[in-house]
Amino acid sequence: MSDTTSNPTPVLEARGLVKRYGHVTALDGADFALYPSEILAIIGDNGAGKSTLIKALSGAITPDEGEILLDGQSVRFRGPLDARRHGIETVYQDLAVAPALDIAENIFLGREIRLAGPLGFAFRMLDKRRMRREASDHMRDLNIGIRSMRQAVETLSGGQRQGVAVARAAAFARHVVIMDEPTAALGVKESHMVLGLIRQVRDRGLPVILISHNMPQVFDVADRVHIQRLGKRVAVVEPRNFKMSDAVAIMTGAMAGEAISRG
Repeated sequence: MSDTTSNPTPVLEARGLVKRYGHVTALDGADFALYPSEILAIIGDNGAGKSTLIKALSGAITPDEGEILLDGQSVRFRGPLDARRHGIETVYQDLAVAPALDIAENIFLGREIRLAGPLGFAFRMLDKRRMRREASDHMRDLNIGIRSMRQAVETLSGGQRQGVAVARAAAFARHVVIMDEPTAALGVKESHMVLGLIRQVRDRGLPVILISHNMPQVFDVADRVHIQRLGKRVAVVEPRNFKMSDAVAIMTGAMAGEAISRG
């Protein structure tokens, strides 16, 4: 985990975000701070505003009020592609992989490498050899044991598919990787593998935002836990010195979170 004292500038920060949908206020002055080289989990009950917060941070929605900062500089994302151009990659619960394509094609989906010269420029032919080589490097960097980059993603297990999605995010993220319920549809063994991938992404220097309802997994893998309630952050806790039951109590409103230190 990063030391927020020695690294005072968050990689990604939000101040006072407000988002309304008609008479419903999804974000009500929400704050957020992600520091270098950490896994920050976001937890909250249904309707707490977790999804809306992540959509704002990943460019999927524009807040009505408030400010988002990247490396201390104010930014305004015009959409998810703009957030990606700023180095923020998101791994969604439904993976967003193309099952019929092979692993290399999925890694470079939307970022295909074209052949040099007229074949690539005029005929738009892909440099599939380079894509497979680089895809293999990305998978190997995360210790994902799949030998052939020609293998169709639809032939992979759920955990391996998630591995492809994580490898793609890690390959192109420059600032942040956001993971939305990455183990929701996985068994115990594959969930354990994905949690290992999350740690490896963090250990390579990329901070990770983890959205999850699985509290044991959150407390196993997260460096800090952002607790969201009624559209705003009510506390940030460190699992190493905080009880899971107390985090749940703050999340549900059974315990006040105002006295807990915030990051």
